[in-house]
Amino acid sequence: MTVSERAQYAADETASRGRRITEPPSRYRGEYQRDRDRIIHSTAFRRLVYKTQVFVNHEGDLYRTRLTHSLEVAQIGRTVAVALHLNEPLTEAICLAHDLGHTPFGHAGQDELNACMRGFGGFEHNLQSLRVVDELETKYADFPGLNLMFETREGILKHCSARNARALGDVGERFLLRRQPGLEAQLANIADAIAYNNHDVDDGLRAGLLSLEQLREQALFGPQLDVVRERYPDLDDRRLIYEVIRRMIDKVVTDLIENTRRNIEAANPASIEDVRSHDGPLVLMSEDVYAQHVALKRFLNKHLYSHEKKLEMTRRAKAIVRELFAVFMNDTASLPQEFCSLAEAEDEAGKARVVADYIAGMTDRYAIAEHKRILG
Repeated sequence: MTVSERAQYAADETASRGRRITEPPSRYRGEYQRDRDRIIHSTAFRRLVYKTQVFVNHEGDLYRTRLTHSLEVAQIGRTVAVALHLNEPLTEAICLAHDLGHTPFGHAGQDELNACMRGFGGFEHNLQSLRVVDELETKYADFPGLNLMFETREGILKHCSARNARALGDVGERFLLRRQPGLEAQLANIADAIAYNNHDVDDGLRAGLLSLEQLREQALFGPQLDVVRERYPDLDDRRLIYEVIRRMIDKVVTDLIENTRRNIEAANPASIEDVRSHDGPLVLMSEDVYAQHVALKRFLNKHLYSHEKKLEMTRRAKAIVRELFAVFMNDTASLPQEFCSLAEAEDEAGKARVVADYIAGMTDRYAIAEHKRILG
């Protein structure tokens, strides 16, 4: 999509707040394209291939990882961005970066690391993703982090407490002023929810923790299953599941595009500033489809994420994170040299943050290997 084809309310890099440290422009790429490329080449992005989505990485080769999840989010985001004449490179950059700060072992790892950090400011993967791109990546001679554009950073920070927002400066401002982010950031947020709801169904079926008959009661799944069975009565289960899920995604994404168009027409924003000052998000599903989406999410919480086999994995994952944190806090010499030096220069809270940065950066298999190496 050319710049001239974008809507007047789409993000425009020529009107951006820019980068925290000024750089000369690229000869062949736009600034948001440049952000996307920096994210793809980052160490944190590569690590996502070995980080849990639902199932621990080594449990099977075909389950989603944080990397494949991020790619699926980006695919949905780009499709909707083009349909709505938004800034596609910016949308893609936000989608690819949204999980860079996730811990090993998915939400189990995050919850346990947050518990370990309770007396030191807590831990939240969304804030950690911003910390990764602002500070922790070490690739460039002229600045720490990736020095991304303001709108990319804004989109990565999906939610934030007032206390944290005050410490984050420009990118935390909207949480204090109760303003909206740009439409590209709103889109990346909802594309994330669409992607994980649908591909977690696929992984749950593949793992044998969910059944087609269970899912048939879900309003998003059941009608699509009936259509596929009627049209392809002899289809094997693997292809049947894929046909159902791609129809589910199509239904939700189509509804999102059409409902968002109606919202934009009603609000009639003349610029991204009008989007920011609107009294709520504009990128939304219709009420009916959103209710079906939420019902499926609740179903997954009950039947997949709370399944005994999944809970056993969760308990093991939490123990690994908890025990590694305790070891590193008690003996910073157990950390790699670069982290050890940083930790020893800090007070107790600063040391805990260094330890959290190190653990959050681990892949599943590295965390397991470190736990085995240190604790036997």
